[in-house]
Amino acid sequence: MGRRLDPVPYEARTRGLLVRVSPYFLPDQSDPQDRKWVWGYDVEIENHGTEVVQLISRHWVITDALGRVEEVEGDGVVGEQPLLKPGEAFRYTSGCPLTTASGVMEGEYRMVTADGETFEALIPPFSLDLPDPGRVVN
Repeated sequence: MGRRLDPVPYEARTRGLLVRVSPYFLPDQSDPQDRKWVWGYDVEIENHGTEVVQLISRHWVITDALGRVEEVEGDGVVGEQPLLKPGEAFRYTSGCPLTTASGVMEGEYRMVTADGETFEALIPPFSLDLPDPGRVVN
């Protein structure tokens, strides 16, 4: 298990949906000598609104430390298209490899209401930075 990067999760609210992300570095899956740094992130999507909504697809924008951008799109998340009634939440864990030691991720989820209306729920920008190793006293 990785070490949490930030004690306070990143949050974004869109139309009654709260998206909360908590990233962490995965040193056991990373190999800096091979230019591979891997992060995990926990996502919570909470429906604080009054509508039933379903997550249909995701769109991620991943920017590495050199400013290179990769976009990832796909149906659902972790193989699911969760339906969220008011007051319900969905949680999942995923990961992201980079070829630099830091980066930023952000994006949106395409949601659809029971009436067939679609909207984008924002995923907050969050940092992928190596944990502070702490001070070393010589």
